[in-house]
Amino acid sequence: MPITDLVERARALAVPGGRSILGITGAPGAGKSTVAAEIVDALGPDTAVLVAMDGYHLANVVLEALGRRDRKGAHDTFDAAGYVGLLVRLHRSARGGPGAAETVYAPEFRREIEEPIGSAVPVPPDVPLVVTEGNYLLLDHGAWPRARALLDAVWYLAPGEDIRQDRLVRRHQAFGKSPADAWAWALGTDQRNADLIAATAHRADLVVRVT
Repeated sequence: MPITDLVERARALAVPGGRSILGITGAPGAGKSTVAAEIVDALGPDTAVLVAMDGYHLANVVLEALGRRDRKGAHDTFDAAGYVGLLVRLHRSARGGPGAAETVYAPEFRREIEEPIGSAVPVPPDVPLVVTEGNYLLLDHGAWPRARALLDAVWYLAPGEDIRQDRLVRRHQAFGKSPADAWAWALGTDQRNADLIAATAHRADLVVRVT
């Protein structure tokens, strides 16, 4: 599906005076951040803001204490309940109730340091569409179903496996992994996560075949 079609679908969700939240999900390397950014850029800052689920990665020191550092990116290496709290605030800031008409500051994940940074993305109350992207928006256990309930629509990106894995390896290398380590992570931790995420695709409102 052309990105122009996705932009127009997203534009239909952006109703002035309200707030919709569009989720974009898929396996690691599916192109979530790229598609989400292109949609937000096309709609403009007065219409849409991008807030990524990756801002709720647990810090490395926490993952090490929990014994999960070697599988960072798995569903239990995120503060899912914290992400749910953000989605609640994003709705309230535009729709009335406690915290209405306030700018919400969301965290973001910085790949260059492999850590989340708090209060890095301002979301003004008059922006009608928030686009959020992440791996586990359709997962059916833990706090993730509560996150899904707060999303007005969720789109699942489904590229070919060769495309997805090539993107992953190139991304890992770009941020410092050797070719061997990049492939090992892509075919190990990333692939286990991808298999789990693929099983959630049927819950999406739209499956986008990416070429």
